[in-house]
Amino acid sequence: LDDVRYGVAEQVSPLIRRVIARNPSKFSYRGTGTYIVGSGRHVVVIDPGPDLVTHRDALAAALSGHEVVAILVTHCHADHSPLSAWLRAETGAPTIAFGPHGLIDPDPEPDEDPDADAPDESEPTLIDGEPVQESKETIDIDFVPDLAVADGEIAASFDGLTMRAIHTPGHTSNHDCFSLDAEHALFSGDHVMGWSTTVVSPPDGDMRAYMESLHKVAGRHDAVIWPTHGNPITDVDPFLDAYLEHRVLREAQITDLVRGGATSISDMVEVLYVDVRRDLHKAARRSVLSHLVKLVDDGVVSIDGDRARLSSQFSPG
Repeated sequence: LDDVRYGVAEQVSPLIRRVIARNPSKFSYRGTGTYIVGSGRHVVVIDPGPDLVTHRDALAAALSGHEVVAILVTHCHADHSPLSAWLRAETGAPTIAFGPHGLIDPDPEPDEDPDADAPDESEPTLIDGEPVQESKETIDIDFVPDLAVADGEIAASFDGLTMRAIHTPGHTSNHDCFSLDAEHALFSGDHVMGWSTTVVSPPDGDMRAYMESLHKVAGRHDAVIWPTHGNPITDVDPFLDAYLEHRVLREAQITDLVRGGATSISDMVEVLYVDVRRDLHKAARRSVLSHLVKLVDDGVVSIDGDRARLSSQFSPG
């Protein structure tokens, strides 16, 4: 995706076209890739994307002459689901997803670090393989699917093609991937991305669920994964092995730091991300927190309060 052609419906496989929205950022890479599946009159749209006029117009042009039979949404972050409302109104096609967004922190903890992220429109930056972003992605709280699909259920069936929902909680609790049986392909949303590892941010993001979902997807042995952000993944098995290895290694490093006397997330970030600019440590702290929530639940780490927070004090379990 080094040479992105925004607003163009690019044919990326016999059954799949992709239109990339002009919303590049440190956590969306070059932009949101909306997929159009189908080679005939009937098509399915996956992740209509952000509410941008340019992207809406590009989708309208790409869908001209086609009948949209279903609108599949992997999850309801604001770079994935908002345009589904417009597309539903234009086409009458139902929106289909696992469900609306899950837990929203009723008592969010402010990050008062003076070196927290400042606005920056530079090239996407990685922290430990993870995209830099605000502590919480913007949520499309208005999104509620017309049809809720459970794990393994058929999400769309048309022109001899079958697409199924694969429930993959972790990045968000309502995250779904969608399979296209005819091409042994998986549309992975943000569960697996083609340019970085995925951000898992509590409370709705759950590291244990995320790792379990990674194992589920790895066990499928798909031929290709189409992420919403980044390039397609064709070396699927080794790619997912590396994804899992990264998480296991980070968990071990955090465990060792706590056992060695580190008590705060800030202390851990100072060690784990010593070579990373301090203005990127805010995103790093969210990554470490997600691992610590899991470690506390496992009894490996103890905390000084009722739940793991950015300000908690940690000790060996």
